[in-house]
Amino acid sequence: MTLSLPTVAQLATLGMGLLAGLLLFVIGAPLPFLFGSLCACLLAAVAGLPLQGVPLISTVSRTVLGVAIGASITWPLLAQLVALAPTLLLVPVYIGVIALVGLFYFHRIMAYDKITAYYAAMPGALQDMVVFGEESGGNPRSLSLIHATRLLLMVSLAPIILVLVFGVTLDNPLGPPTSELPLYHTFVVLLIGIIGWKLGQAIKLFGASVTGPLLLAIPLSLLGVVTERPSQEVITVAQFFIGIGIGVYYQGITATEIKRDILAASGFVLILLLIAAVFTAIAVMISSMNATELFLAFWPAGQAEIAVLSLAAGAHVGIIVLHHLVRVMLIIFGAPVLLKKVNKHPGKSSTERH
Repeated sequence: MTLSLPTVAQLATLGMGLLAGLLLFVIGAPLPFLFGSLCACLLAAVAGLPLQGVPLISTVSRTVLGVAIGASITWPLLAQLVALAPTLLLVPVYIGVIALVGLFYFHRIMAYDKITAYYAAMPGALQDMVVFGEESGGNPRSLSLIHATRLLLMVSLAPIILVLVFGVTLDNPLGPPTSELPLYHTFVVLLIGIIGWKLGQAIKLFGASVTGPLLLAIPLSLLGVVTERPSQEVITVAQFFIGIGIGVYYQGITATEIKRDILAASGFVLILLLIAAVFTAIAVMISSMNATELFLAFWPAGQAEIAVLSLAAGAHVGIIVLHHLVRVMLIIFGAPVLLKKVNKHPGKSSTERH
């Protein structure tokens, strides 16, 4: 495999994201490099500037978060599984409500074809929902913009709610400083991440870049091989490239897509806010878990982004991500099966733009 030099578009995209991240860092914004890269990409796309990410580095960055999650799975956490059962059992109901309401919203109100509406409503991983939707005959461009917007808004709103509603400060260290860890620690983290990712790909694991390293890191954590999360500096770099990876989906966005896909996704986010609030309230009533952790456990964003938010909030990453793993597993394995029932009377073809 030959290595190629970065393109002008890649350098420009990374430069804009870095400048935005540094600006947010200077003014004291939470998770500045995640939000900076996200917002820079959106603004650049709206302005018509070319965007190009670095897919390999963005994927490796997600593996780092997978290792961080896996390292948080410990014997004391596993001892709490029985206590977590009520809220874990609430997750399938939560998904069902979102799917039904979302399908009605996108298909009946926003007039998307049924397949595109179905996968737009599913609160699953962006890449998986786009691939599943395209393979089923949905509109991949609309799906990518809708899910990118959902992720961007949900990740942007979460810190505001955490601070204003739950009184959380998002200044907790994302990991130990590099200076406090052995020199080989970062290499080990990257090695576990990449091996886990490739093994996950080999067995066609859902969200392999996160779940593969996560599942590999769990036994290593339980055996005492992995005793520390990735360093603060490594996770900071990872959040930057994760933001770039989401933001570049806005590349080439048109005025029509802004009016249709972005506005449709924004309306759906308002619906998600209400549903998430209701289920968080129910979870608080049936569980002894911390309200902040329950909020993050039922917040429909990606595993990597939720992991970063959980670390910044000082919450128990393992408990929170366990709920998200259940959500993603149910969607990945259940969505294609349920689609056969939903699509008994298919609407217009996804190739027909409304």
